[in-house]
Amino acid sequence: MGSSFGQLFRISTFGESHGGGVGVIVEGCPPRLALDLNAIQAELNRRKPGQSRITTPRKEDDQVEVLSGLLDGMTLGTPIAMLVRNRDQRPGDYKEMAAAFRPSHADATYQAKYGIQARSGGGRASARETIGRVAAGAIAKQLLTRTHGTEVLAWVRRIHTIEAAVDPAAVTPETIESTIVRCPDADAAQRMIERIEAIGREGDSCGGVIECLVRQPPVGLGMPVFDKLEADLAKAVMSLPATKGFEIGSGFGGTLLRGSEHNDAFLPSEAGRLRTATNNSGGIQGGISNGEQILMRVAFKPTATIRKEQQTIDAEGRPTTLAAKGRHDPCVLPRAVPMVEAMVALVLADHLLRQQGQCSLW
Repeated sequence: MGSSFGQLFRISTFGESHGGGVGVIVEGCPPRLALDLNAIQAELNRRKPGQSRITTPRKEDDQVEVLSGLLDGMTLGTPIAMLVRNRDQRPGDYKEMAAAFRPSHADATYQAKYGIQARSGGGRASARETIGRVAAGAIAKQLLTRTHGTEVLAWVRRIHTIEAAVDPAAVTPETIESTIVRCPDADAAQRMIERIEAIGREGDSCGGVIECLVRQPPVGLGMPVFDKLEADLAKAVMSLPATKGFEIGSGFGGTLLRGSEHNDAFLPSEAGRLRTATNNSGGIQGGISNGEQILMRVAFKPTATIRKEQQTIDAEGRPTTLAAKGRHDPCVLPRAVPMVEAMVALVLADHLLRQQGQCSLW
């Protein structure tokens, strides 16, 4: 309940931020898929803490252990269990937070819902839970690449008020990873880094926007009516910590256009293949992928846990103040890039299997 995602390609994550470890069980991965375990670890390295001066200083190797589902690097078609052990726990950093709710964090709502909470590091509300998603997403990426040549890329488009000038067609994994903020625009990236550092020195935090592109997606993904592809993509990325907005294709900007300006005219193409002159639809029409690139954006709020003193209440509703301790990202976006890619890949892999199951006879 609440910790599983997907129908045929299904994942279930487990663990808390300061418990023994975190991980994931992947069900439904087809057999005989040769998995590159180094690629899975590489994705976790992009997500792990302590990777640069603008991320949390918590030191974790985040070394993945594959416990089941593989034989000589080949998937068996059985559940794949992956575990990452927590090494650098400091639950003592959260003693003050045990008596005071962090504003805009999950402390108060978890307590109101369950009457109990894992206060150390936020428990299941911690971004550390996303380790399982990123590991599973790395498998989904390999499945999509091997079967359809699909590529899923995400990058930082905006930090606070600094907007990057990015041509999605020119983005590569190398340009994304060329800066510690994971923005392909080098000039904007430097200003973003300086902004994050300045805000962090003040004990504050900032948010921004991540853009994600899917190149060469399979055609026909998405299920009318409630399982439209963009609806499942929205749910997937909005389930990530700190997300507050989602748009695809023209998004909210499309509301400023007329139908004659917004419609994507079809181009002559081979039977069974769709091509459009423009892509305001973002690669999805009627909830079904049309084969064009899928482009989406995700808004992330400022990190809720900050060192500045704030007014809050305790579990009894009494007023108090809190200046949080612990180790927290002044901006979550650089580490959230692989998280967005993972959730998008998981949705596509799940819909690919559902499409094959429904349409393989024809």
